[in-house]
Amino acid sequence: MIPRIIVALDVGSQAAALAMVDALGEDCDFFKVGSELFTAAGPPIVEKLAARGKDVFLDLKFHDIPATVRSAARSGASLGARLLTVHSSGGRSMIEAAVEGAGDKCGVLGVTVLTSLSPVELADALGRPFADVELEATRLASVARSAGARGVVCAASEVRTIRRQFSEPFEILVPGLRMPGGARQDQARVATPREAADSGANYLVLGRAVTSRPDIAAALLEVRASLAIH
Repeated sequence: MIPRIIVALDVGSQAAALAMVDALGEDCDFFKVGSELFTAAGPPIVEKLAARGKDVFLDLKFHDIPATVRSAARSGASLGARLLTVHSSGGRSMIEAAVEGAGDKCGVLGVTVLTSLSPVELADALGRPFADVELEATRLASVARSAGARGVVCAASEVRTIRRQFSEPFEILVPGLRMPGGARQDQARVATPREAADSGANYLVLGRAVTSRPDIAAALLEVRASLAIH
């Protein structure tokens, strides 16, 4: 199965985001709205994308008390988001509240370990002398699964382990992707779209691998071609 591609609209204005959507046209029907764009453009950007027939991945990584996250998830779903994120580290009750708030038409994904974190940085964040990223990601995936989340967000390097433990229909979304030879930039655990697809991911989030290129439509076609190779 070829995973669905989500293009990240990591830009600072509604105008820039919609220009990117127009440039991709019918080649992309799923877009990520993250903290940068949502802070700049607000809820209307989600509504505008939905009105154009696009699916929206609202990646705001909610992490708060259950009542607040329930309301936030309800608001995100009402705008037209199809997927939204919460931090799995917020715990089972918080994730359950998000699932309840999001309803049937919007899936909740639990963020496991951010792709920007190396094992050393994760250990520091957890207050431990050592941290196993794969083990921690799998543990947090278990929390998300038990709380009724549709799936999780993780690096490509953790997908196979999580997939072995949780088969379909539990969904896995992978960010932090680069084309072969691409710069890591601020990511610690990266992979190519092909590697993520082969590992069993359901969704691939493409940011700078596409959006930093002069011709983003051609860049997206290049990614699709790489996924079609067996």
